[in-house]
Amino acid sequence: MTTGNRPLSPHLQVYRPQLTSMLSILHRVTGVALAVGALLLVWWLLAVAAGPDAHATVNGFLISWIGRLLLFGWSFALFYHLCTGIRHLFWDAGLGMELKQVYASGWTVVAVSLAMTLIAWIAGYGVAG
Repeated sequence: MTTGNRPLSPHLQVYRPQLTSMLSILHRVTGVALAVGALLLVWWLLAVAAGPDAHATVNGFLISWIGRLLLFGWSFALFYHLCTGIRHLFWDAGLGMELKQVYASGWTVVAVSLAMTLIAWIAGYGVAG
């Protein structure tokens, strides 16, 4: 009995990506992004406590293009993780488990997360000036 060169378990090279698997991976990635983004929040809080010079340094970084990109990604991660968490609560209650419903709720999570991110940024810029 030979097994050849085939993988011993399902692998990304064997299966084509599906919405459900991509959303699951993205949920995990956004969880890590939120944890890493919390370090950015701690840096900002420490700078506020350290005084005006430190605060100006952190704010200079945050308003740079890379800082804004990180903040935008962090805000998307927050809203996406929130929406998928709510989706999982429905699943825990036994709701939305049919394949058609899973795909519909998956696309809804993506759309709502993007919409919430854009609304938050538009509202934030409206307040900021």
